[in-house]
Amino acid sequence: MTKIDQIETMILDIPTIRGHVLSMATMRTQTAVLVKVRFSDGSEGIGEGTTIGGLSYGAESPEGIQSAIETYIAPALLGRSGDDVNGAIQLIDKLIKGNRIAKTAVEIALWDGLGKRLGLPVSQLFGGAVHDRLPVAWTLASGNSETDIAEALKMIETRRHNIFKLKIGKRSVREDVAHVARIKEAVGDAASVRVDVNTAWSLQDARWGLKGLQDAGCELVEQPVPARYRRAMAELTKGYEIAVMADEALNGPEDALEVAAALAADVFAVKIGQSGGLKRASEVIAIGQAAGLGLYGGTMLETGLSTAAALQLFSTVEDLAWGTELFGPLLLTEDILADPIIYRDFCVEIPKGVGIGAALDPDKIEFFRRDGGRTMKAVVGE
Repeated sequence: MTKIDQIETMILDIPTIRGHVLSMATMRTQTAVLVKVRFSDGSEGIGEGTTIGGLSYGAESPEGIQSAIETYIAPALLGRSGDDVNGAIQLIDKLIKGNRIAKTAVEIALWDGLGKRLGLPVSQLFGGAVHDRLPVAWTLASGNSETDIAEALKMIETRRHNIFKLKIGKRSVREDVAHVARIKEAVGDAASVRVDVNTAWSLQDARWGLKGLQDAGCELVEQPVPARYRRAMAELTKGYEIAVMADEALNGPEDALEVAAALAADVFAVKIGQSGGLKRASEVIAIGQAAGLGLYGGTMLETGLSTAAALQLFSTVEDLAWGTELFGPLLLTEDILADPIIYRDFCVEIPKGVGIGAALDPDKIEFFRRDGGRTMKAVVGE
């Protein structure tokens, strides 16, 4: 039996290419928790857990993710079979509540290790890829209309992106709608324009906002009101032609079932970290499919490592009607992968190779790591 021998964690701090303005924070650095799982046969799996904007976005911070792995997850897994990924998922869910991003980081490493030992991509472990590339959106988040227009036009010209999501919610609804309208007018039919409010609006604001956005030619609005306001989301979903997408409201399959049952979204933004790992994200996808909802491959602005893992899963989904936004590596000043993920012709290509299809650049890891990293080892004889 191939056992889990060691689990190492480290925190990386990587600057972004520009300020990334959300309704609750402005990001200038992305912090990722990396996990390396070493197995008794000498194989290794790598994973990542990443959140957005520290604790301003959600309940997990990078420091908390690392602590949860070291203190609770790693001791429960050391010495267990490395091939029994489902068993590990079930055990950790039983022992540890919440902490979905921490669980995701370890689970990715387990799937990666298993895929490498079997000589298969992780997509094959989820039934097999049906796509070799997927449409990919770019987020315009400077907050300045002229800057965003120039950025969007450049992306279209270079054929890197023709789907744009605008981060709004910090200004008044009237100002935000005018900002979106200017950008949509500038790109015209050459691009799809969508918005993410990141829960910033009240229901009354959202009524005005969705009407204005719809009139401006915007196609989709993501999580306009706080996640707990499911009745409000249902009202907005029913009341407007513009698509309403659930994001922060989706924390695993249980939430997905409740949102679908409440008719509180037209589209699911599926994030592997927010779902609690690849397995739970696949369950969120299945619920969305069964409910007849649109699907969108979401991001926590991860590095190339977790982006590669997400692409392995999303490549197996027959219909991602709204594409993906797996552009996280492009927002960072440096890529930490030895062979970066390829973006071209308005798409992101599925990484090839075994496991998640990603290998780390050791020099980049050494440069961006916050400290020396920490390793937990199985005790011989346990």
